[in-house]
Amino acid sequence: MALAAGSTTRLWTLVAKEFWRKTRRRLRAGPVYRWRYSGRTPERVLIAPPDLRLADPQIALEIYYGRYPLSGHLVETGGKSPFQIDVPNRGWVKTLHGFRWLRHMRAAGTELAAANARALVSDWIAMHGNQISGIAWEPGTTAKRVIAWLQHSSVVLQGAEFPFYRAFLKSLAVQIRYLRSMAREMPDGKDRLRARIALAFAALSLPAPASALRGATRNLAEELNRQILADGGHISRNPMSVLEILADLLPLRQTYANQAETPPQALMGAIDRMLPALRFFRHQDGSLARFNGMGATIHDRIATILRHDDTAGAPLLHAPHSGYERLSMGGVTVIADTGLPPPVDVSNAAHAGCLAFELSSGRQHYIVNAGIDTYGAAEFRPLARATAAHSTATINDTSSARFSHSLRVNDLLGSPLIGGPQNVQCKRIDQKGVQGFIARHDGYVPRFGFLHERELKLSTNGNVLAGRDRFQRPANAAIRNNGRDFITVRFHVHPDINLLQDEHDRLVLTADQADSWVFTASEVVPEVEESIYFAGLGGPRRSRQIVLAFKASDVSEVHWQLTRTSIAGYPENN
Repeated sequence: MALAAGSTTRLWTLVAKEFWRKTRRRLRAGPVYRWRYSGRTPERVLIAPPDLRLADPQIALEIYYGRYPLSGHLVETGGKSPFQIDVPNRGWVKTLHGFRWLRHMRAAGTELAAANARALVSDWIAMHGNQISGIAWEPGTTAKRVIAWLQHSSVVLQGAEFPFYRAFLKSLAVQIRYLRSMAREMPDGKDRLRARIALAFAALSLPAPASALRGATRNLAEELNRQILADGGHISRNPMSVLEILADLLPLRQTYANQAETPPQALMGAIDRMLPALRFFRHQDGSLARFNGMGATIHDRIATILRHDDTAGAPLLHAPHSGYERLSMGGVTVIADTGLPPPVDVSNAAHAGCLAFELSSGRQHYIVNAGIDTYGAAEFRPLARATAAHSTATINDTSSARFSHSLRVNDLLGSPLIGGPQNVQCKRIDQKGVQGFIARHDGYVPRFGFLHERELKLSTNGNVLAGRDRFQRPANAAIRNNGRDFITVRFHVHPDINLLQDEHDRLVLTADQADSWVFTASEVVPEVEESIYFAGLGGPRRSRQIVLAFKASDVSEVHWQLTRTSIAGYPENN
């Protein structure tokens, strides 16, 4: 109960901070502060930084015809400017105002695309440039827009007349000054880091005094040192954050070089750590493991980023600062969450998936977590974040961490993770022919008085993944049958996998032209139930899960095993 009270206190402290932050933002957007954002207009753009994000000329054509496929939703404007219409989808609106879609116009490389880009930027300046309010001026969205306008200034300004040229630079300068005033008070997380990246881009790309670049570089370094962990992960523990931040940092490094400026050591060090971290989270088919906010993977995006990885070596197997373990041999990859929840103020996308794992063999996934539907309905998010959506254990059908469901809180903070494991211990096992770990968390101690310990060992050239799940009272106290000791250990099966029963009543996981895996368990008979895989490229898909259900007062420890066989049904590497 003390833990719950502490979590609640931290939550309301965050609410108070965010309320004060938004109040100050409204004040800074008003007429009293507005004069601070006026000033000298830059004469020109010195350099257009590169953009590593994938571009599609066909999308530029769609936009020209008034069809905007943004944030997983298609909106037809019927000949109107997209900034004139009211669209209820917040993700679509934020993406529209972020202007990253300008890259598609640049990829088209035509005068028509350049004219359309210029017209849309002109519409935004006319409708939103003089009124600092709403989604358009949220600092995170403003940071994306500043970066996009700089990166694609060549296409926006192609063939522009002098009045538009000046209006563009004037609006850009106002946004940069506004972002500079807001950056320090932004909520923690990647948006605040992106604001620092945007200001560094601006100091390099526009005429500015040397002091402006020194200040932007210093602030960027401080934020990188704070947010990027020693093993290259991000403080949010979200694999997608590593990818997104790298997509901004790599062009920024190149921009420093193009301007003959020395990048901060923090920038170089962060990139050097994050590239191996991205490889750590990557299965052999190129997709990222579905933990803590990760949904469907766009494989080409990762390949584009990893082309800048000069090491090109095997991924790390141990990420203790991020709280993950990786087992890899014989073409088999296992990635597991063995860490504490992220800090509450960066936990808006965090999952209650402690000790969950994913298993892939070759390019095929077998055991997965449900992941999130990145662009789908918001009401599915709590289901995807719950412990039951992960390949780990639940007690009494309860998540190992709590989420805020208060409407007052959600309006300000979203749905942060406010309770969960306070102590996660993990010991790595690396022996001849064996990789594994033993980890334990206390997320269920406050409510049910149970510790969950999981041991995973990958051996026999990757042909055997042996697991053990143990449930015990603190100090090894006796487990009594009190109706609060019901355990469910779940193994979510990827929807592309066939789940069959062989002649020995064993469960067999098969896929076309891929390995087969046999699931066996002692102590408890496995059952098969329906499930949902949220992270499909086309949205949620029906799937199945293997379930071990029992009472801890009857069985406190279960052993299970996944054994790889050939398609013909004989063990490999005999």
